[in-house]
Amino acid sequence: MPSQEYTGMAKKLYIETYGCQMNVSDTEVVFSILARHGYVRTESMDEADVIMANTCSVRDNAEQRVKGRIEVFYQQKKARPQVIIGILGCMAERMKEELLEGGKVDIVAGPDAYRSLPGMLEAVRPGSPQMDVVLSRDETYADISPVRLDRGGVSAFISIMRGCNNVCSYCVVPYTRGVERSRDPRSIVREACEVFEQGYKEVTLLGQNVDSYLYTDPDGVQTGFAKLLEMVASVSPLLRVRFTTSNPQDISDEALETMAKFPNICRHIHLPVQSGSNRMLEKMRRRYTREWYLQRVAKIREILPGCGLTTDVIAGFCSETEEDHLETMSLMEEVGFDTAFMFAYSERPGTIAARKYPDDVPAEVKNRRLSEIIELQNRKSLESYRADIGRRFEVLVEGPSKKDPGELCGRASNNKMCVFPQRPASETPLRPGDYAEVEITAATSATLIGHLV
Repeated sequence: MPSQEYTGMAKKLYIETYGCQMNVSDTEVVFSILARHGYVRTESMDEADVIMANTCSVRDNAEQRVKGRIEVFYQQKKARPQVIIGILGCMAERMKEELLEGGKVDIVAGPDAYRSLPGMLEAVRPGSPQMDVVLSRDETYADISPVRLDRGGVSAFISIMRGCNNVCSYCVVPYTRGVERSRDPRSIVREACEVFEQGYKEVTLLGQNVDSYLYTDPDGVQTGFAKLLEMVASVSPLLRVRFTTSNPQDISDEALETMAKFPNICRHIHLPVQSGSNRMLEKMRRRYTREWYLQRVAKIREILPGCGLTTDVIAGFCSETEEDHLETMSLMEEVGFDTAFMFAYSERPGTIAARKYPDDVPAEVKNRRLSEIIELQNRKSLESYRADIGRRFEVLVEGPSKKDPGELCGRASNNKMCVFPQRPASETPLRPGDYAEVEITAATSATLIGHLV
């Protein structure tokens, strides 16, 4: 961030980020936009002139947490009345005027309104809050070079598209992030080149549904996701490429074959299933069946042997029966995911499910089913991680292990976290961003443990 330009007169900006990786990427965009107008990043709320939260609306508990943080922010404002408080992102888009009630929030800006933040900050006056929640059909922030929050300089996020057209019945994202639009691939490659030149060794391409990425240039030439993967992977064989999130209905053989062609495209796919019941999948508007999902898994494992596979699962969706629940359990047993994000269904206002389907599975039943899903996944995770004992992986070093600073941690291509000892004191130590060959000697349900080869 070009803070030197504003020494002595810069305003300090503090942002807390909640939710998905897309929100982390958006926060980096906000820092970049406001840096041009004299704002510098601070990690101390106590010294900030502007305090913001970039928010998530996927689940109710995420929103409740931010409401609690607004009270904390307001204590700063009471002590220093000049402080400006802003709420950004999906919660701002969904709740709009409600966030301004009570006079504790000065700015409400949706995901497509970040370019207007400098003007909104200038316009804020006591009793005159600012709001911009207009959703765009073409905003991708393609020309913005984000301020990277990963100070280790190892991994960077690159947003390749915004919005979503799927309108799954439980999901608030289409209402908070708008319609799907893909970013110019040349700007994506440019950004990948920039971060590689800055020393980053890995990029993660982000989108609500990366498999439906499709950019049409003014001459009518189209670039799909498989071609984009090839373009980014070709920046350098030393730059690892990851992506998230994939949709089972859209993931193509062409994309899988491109992954197989480039060793630096990581062998990991996050493929949300949500339920193993066709009745539930239809009600969720997921647009694929259990059989289709299993066929895609089989194809992934045919083209990419050893590919890491993770998923999302919802317990207790509207009218879910015990049979539906058992079908989800049996699918998880059959696939054997490495890990999963597992949640009890949380009704979101404004969604199709909230309008059409009663949230009729009792909380205690949801929680019991969720516990059974978690217990099953913990067992499958342990099986998956133990299956890698004896294998060797190229690991990208992220830094010291949290539990033991004398050890290092980093991820293998399949996205599994590895922990291993640092080199002996007589040798040059490994640093974040270095690659290390690690042989796995033990495993927990979440970590591979090994030694340097």
